Parts: sequence; C-alpha cells; structure tokens
Amino acid sequence: MQDRKAMTSVPINDLAARRWSPRAFDANRSVAPAQKMALIEAARWAPSCFGEEPWRFLTWDRTDDAAGWQKAFDCLSENNRKWVKNVPLLFLACAGSKLNNGNPNRWAQYDTGMAALSLGLEALAQGLVTHQMGGFDMAKARAAFVIPEEYTPMAMIAVGYQAAPEALDDEETRAKELKPRGRKPVAERFYGGSWNAKLP
Repeated sequence: MQDRKAMTSVPINDLAARRWSPRAFDANRSVAPAQKMALIEAARWAPSCFGEEPWRFLTWDRTDDAAGWQKAFDCLSENNRKWVKNVPLLFLACAGSKLNNGNPNRWAQYDTGMAALSLGLEALAQGLVTHQMGGFDMAKARAAFVIPEEYTPMAMIAVGYQAAPEALDDEETRAKELKPRGRKPVAERFYGGSWNAKLP
C-alpha cells in the first residue's frame, strides 16, 4: 500500500498524519460487524454544541444489504462510481437543522463533520481507510432513503481496506490516486489575532 503520510511543518500525531482519502479499495475484503460498530461508536462520541448530536448516519454494507448498497451507489456521481464499485461499506452523514428546542441549529453541519472525522480516524486506527464524498445526488438520496426535510445529506463516506493503485481500472482515477499530497502554506489559512495577521 502507498505510504501517503503528510509532510508536515512540525511533527503531529501519527494517526492524523496518515489520514488521507484513497480511491483504491480491496473488493474482496469486507468490514467486520464489530469494526462497523466501532466506527459508529466513534462518531457517536464526537463533540457537539449543547450535546445535541445533530447527526444522522445511514449505513449500507454490501455483504448483508446488497440492494440497499446498490441504491446508495446509484446516488453517486459518475466519477465516484468508477472506484466506489469496490467499496464494501458506505455511510451517508446527514445534519439536522434544528435544536431539540425547535430553534435553528447553526452548528449542526460543523458538528456532523466532526462526527464524520471521528469515524474516519477510528477506521484508520483499525487498519481501514475512508474517503468522504460530496459527489452524490442529494435529491435522489433524499427520495431513495426517505430523509426528512430538516436533515441535509452532507457526505457519502466509503469505508474498506486499501488496495494498490493498480486496482483502479480507470486511468484518470489512478492518476488522482498517485498525485502527491499537498496543502496551502500555513500563513495562507491560519492567522494571528486578526484577519490576515501573521502568526507570532
């Protein structure tokens, strides 16, 4: 498997440094039920504003729900379908729009993102990989899975075991898999005490 560890400016936790979003998944390896429940538990214990836990996750395991998995797969963009065909486990993270008291929850999408990242880091700790996707038809997913209007489908999440890039039969997708990782310089995204102020 590829070693895609982030080239950070200072040392960071190994789990965070190793997290990336591969597209090459092993089509012959499923995710064990105990592993799946550990991913769910990691997401469940993510932080949320007021402890609201505004997220809802739909889950499809190709091993025990091939028809449901196919319905989820059919909601994906064409580019994502090229490689997700090998993925054994899919999640859809949805964010609620209201607090328990009925008021708008402006933090829900932020909180749902933290739950999704918690799931992803737990997956990595178990030897799995994840790839979060915005490339899906939200309206189609909403209709197919009867998602209430007050919940926004945020991201599909592919989970499984990593495979070698050669497992990707599409040349364009394989090129993305092999492209060097990178991030903008710290100074372009992180400021000191005011906007655009240089970090001390």
